[in-house]
Amino acid sequence: MAKSLIIVESPTKAKTITKYLGRGYTVMASVGHVKDLPTSKLGVDLDDDFKPQYVTIKGKSKVLAEIKKKAEEADKVFLAPDPDREGEAIAWHLAEELRGKSKKKSDGKVFRVLFNEITESAIKRALQSPGQIDMKLVNAQQARRVLDRIVGYQGSQLLWKKVRRGLSMGRVQSVAVRLMCEREQEREAFRTEEYWSITALLAGAIPPPFEARLHSINGEEASIANADQAQAIVFAIQGKTFTVTSVERKEKKRNPVAPFITSRLQQEAARKLHFTPKKTMTLAQQLYEGIEIGAEGATGLITYMRTDSPRISQEAMADARQLIQDRFGAEYLPAVPNVYKTQKAAQEAHEAIRPTSASRDPESIRQYLEQDQYNLYKLIWNRFIASQMVPAILDVTRIESTPLETQERYVFRSSGTVVKFPGHTIVYREGVDKELLAQKTKPDEEADEGSERQLPELNEGERLRLIEQPEQTVPGVLSKQHFTQPPPRYNEALLIKELEEKGIGRPSTYAAIISTIQDRKYVEKVEGRFIPTETGRTVNDFLIKGFPAIVNVDFTSHLEEELDEVEEGNKPWVDAVRDFYDPFTSDLERAKTIPGPKDTVEPPTDIPCEKCGRMMEIKWGRNGKFLACPGYKDDPPCKNTQNFEKLPDGTIKIVPKQELTTDQVCDKCGSPMVVKTGRFGKFIACSAYPECKTTKPLALGVKCPQPGCDGDLVQKRTRKGRSFFACSKYPQCEFALWDRPVNKVCPTCSAPFLIEKVSKQTGRSVQCRNEECGYREAG
Repeated sequence: MAKSLIIVESPTKAKTITKYLGRGYTVMASVGHVKDLPTSKLGVDLDDDFKPQYVTIKGKSKVLAEIKKKAEEADKVFLAPDPDREGEAIAWHLAEELRGKSKKKSDGKVFRVLFNEITESAIKRALQSPGQIDMKLVNAQQARRVLDRIVGYQGSQLLWKKVRRGLSMGRVQSVAVRLMCEREQEREAFRTEEYWSITALLAGAIPPPFEARLHSINGEEASIANADQAQAIVFAIQGKTFTVTSVERKEKKRNPVAPFITSRLQQEAARKLHFTPKKTMTLAQQLYEGIEIGAEGATGLITYMRTDSPRISQEAMADARQLIQDRFGAEYLPAVPNVYKTQKAAQEAHEAIRPTSASRDPESIRQYLEQDQYNLYKLIWNRFIASQMVPAILDVTRIESTPLETQERYVFRSSGTVVKFPGHTIVYREGVDKELLAQKTKPDEEADEGSERQLPELNEGERLRLIEQPEQTVPGVLSKQHFTQPPPRYNEALLIKELEEKGIGRPSTYAAIISTIQDRKYVEKVEGRFIPTETGRTVNDFLIKGFPAIVNVDFTSHLEEELDEVEEGNKPWVDAVRDFYDPFTSDLERAKTIPGPKDTVEPPTDIPCEKCGRMMEIKWGRNGKFLACPGYKDDPPCKNTQNFEKLPDGTIKIVPKQELTTDQVCDKCGSPMVVKTGRFGKFIACSAYPECKTTKPLALGVKCPQPGCDGDLVQKRTRKGRSFFACSKYPQCEFALWDRPVNKVCPTCSAPFLIEKVSKQTGRSVQCRNEECGYREAG
């Protein structure tokens, strides 16, 4: 019997595929990439057309050896990593390894297979028509990897010299940080303006009463700047009879939206489920690779989640239409299927993100899903089904009315919407960015579709009367003070929308970008909003001075278009890299001459040290600038430090160090425990210090991985001062490691946490602790 080997990148994916195939197939997982650029050096030959110097990833030699052994025994080898650039690169590296030194095509037995969903029909169909590796996709991946390594390696080294060790520069992340810094500058420069609105509560012969807002005065848009102007208008119309001057009624359609592509899924999951993009993609990966569904076993629930195409297959379209017909009725089914336009450069071979079976509705499998998995699957299922339904039909009414016998002509406007037929909205309504609506400088009236309320039947010329309300000082009329709002800070949904609209990065990279800039402490998330830190602002200021082209939005967007051309086969990848590298090299040389924080000696302040009286100095640390006593070198040293802020007049103001309270109490005295920061980082201490000097290590938010242990990993110190991380249940549990744990599940092998590595050559990186996995978030 012929033997076939299928190689995927995920063990979970391998498990799901195995159940669909017979005994003639062996399915193995490469556990992500098997080769990459070296971690200890640049790994790109700048003098030989940017030739990448690939090496086997640490810990992958054993995996590769096992794959090669199985490949030698097989009659056919099918390379089946994910259907995108990264998947194509994994397949290419595997093929190169299988060829060996002979550079033969493994006697014609190595094939590339693609499937956008892990279902029995899709897998068997792919195996029946295998292809070859698409070098256009491979070259597109190589171009991006080489570019990111050049910027990450050379640019980050300069930041270490000019700003602070441990920082990083990224081709896309630096532009994203710039957007946030510029938004913060806009907010700081924003000057709030007062304005007033005037609303009348009116009633005609037929109920219900309705509100009307002042829209115009003498034909010009109403602009009321202060209370005196508002009061004058209120007095002018009080007690007056109104007349209806116009009634406009129209039927309006609200069309369904396309099924999800990657960026829209991340935005909507952020709006409705409050998921970070990284969490959304991790959950989507689980739904794609397979979930245990009762007797069905491991089942792929959605199609591939990295796509920019809203296309759906004819089979999926028919599946959805049948469900709509059976469950909702013929009136909800369009005469012909809905087809959505594909964006430029989207790969037509890909489909939108949709359920693999429309009949597998969220409620039918809820018992097998974790809550977050269920919520995301429901979002995807609902949007897909709604995308194939008829539009909603709305009755939209706009009424204008005017008070009689006034010196000025005041026009009041009311808008209302009634849902005549719900159509697709019976299943799904797309979320809105309320922040953008609220940010309107001077909102005039409610959006006609947003205010779903019914207005009474009225006719032109009909008389209206004012209706008194308890909160109104003048019967029937309410004046209200407002203030213009600054542009909102970015949250995940707004940032992804901005990146996509400006052409910065690609949807498949957004989750990594947003995670990286937070990991680097360039921005922090406060109440769901991103605020640039002092470190982020300092780095951004230096990069704008030193690398004006590289952090330019238009330049970055144009480069993304060139990389898309590489993917389409219209541009050699080396040319795209060179188009970036030449201005980058020029900027790099100039940036070396620009002073950074490390080159700038801050003069002593006039603020005395509260412990020894010496004048405090401004220093630069991991979390930005701070005041430090110059006596830290004395014997004994004075290690007093203070936080500060600079006021507009240039003077320095001490900012008291905030101590975060905890829900713990001191074991010795019963006082509340608080979070403090020392020379070795944060720790928990008794708030009664110095009377009580009890301290505890601070939990890192990572659970101990030892089976049966419910401890937390905490930071500790050896007798020689070296930091390590151990279980809080010591000595009952002796688990320990040298590398800092990071509270993120490995997206490749599902290890419970990642670890942080710091190298003098490549800076900080986050990677999987399992060497055989090889997952790494590189700079």
